[in-house]
Amino acid sequence: MCGIVAYIGKKQASPILIGGLRRLEYRGYDSAGVAILDKNIKRIRSVGKIDNLAEKIKNQDLSGNIGIAHTRWATHGGVSEVNAHPHFSCDDDLVIVHNGIIENYRELKNELLTEHNFVSETDTEVLAHLIEKYYQGNLKEAVTEALSRVRGTYGLVAMHTKEPNKLVAARLGSPLVIGVGDKEYYIASDTSPMLAYTKNVIFLDDGEVAEITPENLQIFNLQSEAINKNVEQVDWDEAQAQKFGFPNFMLKEIYDQPIVFQDAIRGRYDLDGGTAHLGGLNMTIDEMHSIKKIILLACGTASYAAMIGKYAFERLAGISTEVEIASEFRYSDPIVGRDTLVFGITQSGETADTLAALREAKRKGAYIRGIVNVVGSTIARETDGGTYIHAGPELAVASTKAYTNMAAIMFLYALQFGRLNRTSVATGQRLLAALLEIPEKMEIILKQSDKIKTIAEKYKDNKNFFFLGRGVNVPVALEGSLKLKEISYVHSEAYPGGEMKHGPIALLSPDFPVFAIMTKNQLYEKMRSNIEEVRARKAPVILVATEGDEMAKKITEDVIYVPPTMELLEPLLNTIPLQLFAYHTAVSLGRDVDRPRNLAKSVTVE
Repeated sequence: MCGIVAYIGKKQASPILIGGLRRLEYRGYDSAGVAILDKNIKRIRSVGKIDNLAEKIKNQDLSGNIGIAHTRWATHGGVSEVNAHPHFSCDDDLVIVHNGIIENYRELKNELLTEHNFVSETDTEVLAHLIEKYYQGNLKEAVTEALSRVRGTYGLVAMHTKEPNKLVAARLGSPLVIGVGDKEYYIASDTSPMLAYTKNVIFLDDGEVAEITPENLQIFNLQSEAINKNVEQVDWDEAQAQKFGFPNFMLKEIYDQPIVFQDAIRGRYDLDGGTAHLGGLNMTIDEMHSIKKIILLACGTASYAAMIGKYAFERLAGISTEVEIASEFRYSDPIVGRDTLVFGITQSGETADTLAALREAKRKGAYIRGIVNVVGSTIARETDGGTYIHAGPELAVASTKAYTNMAAIMFLYALQFGRLNRTSVATGQRLLAALLEIPEKMEIILKQSDKIKTIAEKYKDNKNFFFLGRGVNVPVALEGSLKLKEISYVHSEAYPGGEMKHGPIALLSPDFPVFAIMTKNQLYEKMRSNIEEVRARKAPVILVATEGDEMAKKITEDVIYVPPTMELLEPLLNTIPLQLFAYHTAVSLGRDVDRPRNLAKSVTVE
């Protein structure tokens, strides 16, 4: 779960690498390092954020037109300068950066110990020495031979002093993208570091090795057979990745939601027919009718969006739907067949657990599709269809706008299936009309940010929270709790309202606030009763309630009102106050909301 940047061409490499690391910092920020080749390899590393590295190299001579860099999220070995990438071979002629996990690194290290000296605790250094062992004057061949010994995942870039105009990159399970310029190439874990220079890219696939010089790019498989790859164009630009005056990316991305929500649904619905048409599904009418079961695979925030999707598929389409945590799916003997449609839901399209789960579902004969944000990502390319959520770059580690756009796409898919099965034209039209009103209603909630900030500051010193919801708002409570944990480091738990009395209620006290979603829907009275149980234990209550609900003010003075909408669509609105509450709590506690500790944006290791 680290970020790789590399450059070869006619420009000075150092500024490109440091700038690229800044754009990849969301992938990991325990430590960072850079290596530039100019006759010899000059390497500088530091612990902490990219600013620390930039300060350290400020007065260094790092001239050179070829280099590699890395920002780390620790997996093997603690957070220290000696464990930071890039890693050298014994003779300092070879240097590599690596993302992924080498599962058999211990046995390889034991094999190499008699002839090689190790200075770090990392699996990456083992890989550097393994490549050194096989180096006979051809770096691509040495990398290929070393990788034949490796068990695990990797995205790596290597360079060698004896081949000073060459980079070698390879990928298995960890993304790498090559940006194509005029006699120059950019290599990175995703497209963001190269958007300022080129939109022409080549996505490496698993088992591919690239040999790159300023004049030429060649790609091979692990049997050294040449492969022809198409150059693709990405449609994001650098401006989309900037903060636009917001103090951080997370707040910008919360405020992006009304606009990107429209991007998600635009051109994908038929109001007259009360239906949706997502062409990326790539299924015939007969194939759609054959589906008896839907499985939604996801992790973290995406799994809570998937829970919203479960309600949509079952209510609109009448298809039995399961939400599976992707990291457990392969190990649970899942019942999957040819009548099963499996969606992998992930912002990055690179989540290792989700990718592995999709591959397992495909082996069992299911239809597999992706719901992803990043164009050209592995899941987008490996599935047999699917839909981009069009949320734009999401650079804060904690996901916000991708979550609501994922839910939007699942509503459209559910409607598309529903119109084939049991949803009437009138019901479809009402749903779409309500969906089209969502962006305006999001704006109304966002205007209450200062009020939510006041509530957050009131409760910021509490050490524990409960989040409660019922029905479609259970995943909202789960997501609100996760956001508070992720960025403020405040302990919180989420439950269906009716579950409180089955154990968790024992924890309630005057210093244990409860954040509850009590909007006007069919479970309103049930939720209200659950909140009265909370009040009886003298726990403070914060409410999300529907505009005009005067009863809410009798329960607590801390009420956040949201506009009314169809019950099924409530999560699209009710989540935003919880995002803002978590954000303002974290800011008031002095947390780094864009880069919370111990987390990485794209979880590309299992």
